[in-house]
Amino acid sequence: MSIKISPTFEYEKALLANGYRAIVGVDEAGCGALAGPVVAGAVILTIDSEFEGLRDSKLMTEKAREAMFPLVQEQSVAWAAGIVSADEIFKIGIRPATYLAMRRAIEGIENVDYALVDAWTIPEIQIPQQGVIKGDTKIMSIAAASVIAKVTRDRIMREAHEQYPQYEFTTHKGYGTKVHRDAIKEHGACPIHRLGYKTFH
Repeated sequence: MSIKISPTFEYEKALLANGYRAIVGVDEAGCGALAGPVVAGAVILTIDSEFEGLRDSKLMTEKAREAMFPLVQEQSVAWAAGIVSADEIFKIGIRPATYLAMRRAIEGIENVDYALVDAWTIPEIQIPQQGVIKGDTKIMSIAAASVIAKVTRDRIMREAHEQYPQYEFTTHKGYGTKVHRDAIKEHGACPIHRLGYKTFH
């Protein structure tokens, strides 16, 4: 039986005690997908915030994420999403694109003085940061950012399904499932596929 670990404010409390005031949690969604954008979320929470059921977005159902999304928006001090398109990913590569999405998300919030980042260390940002492995399971602001990133991206992919229904983006959100790969073989790539990926050669 697996034990669900709920995120806490321990990291944020330690940073507040060291004098930081605007601590943003950062996470991404879509880095490993074959189609669509990579999206980063950035969220600042107060340490007395309560979000029943908030955890790493990958551990939540789609319904639970959608319900949590407006709660995070309404109750956060500030939030933002950074989006990097499939075209941009093709031009600069997925790793730089993921960093760019994170920078765009952070830049969408004023006066941030520290970043807690899920797993990554972001180059070219002017504030101190800490990359925390599995931060989305440990740190409340990163878990909140994971919901912002995931729901924002899922909504983009559902919209893409309206334009390109043959790929069934609503079911796999652009990830490399058998259904998706079979659709690519049958129909070729569409404009939101990341054409640099070996899948298409």
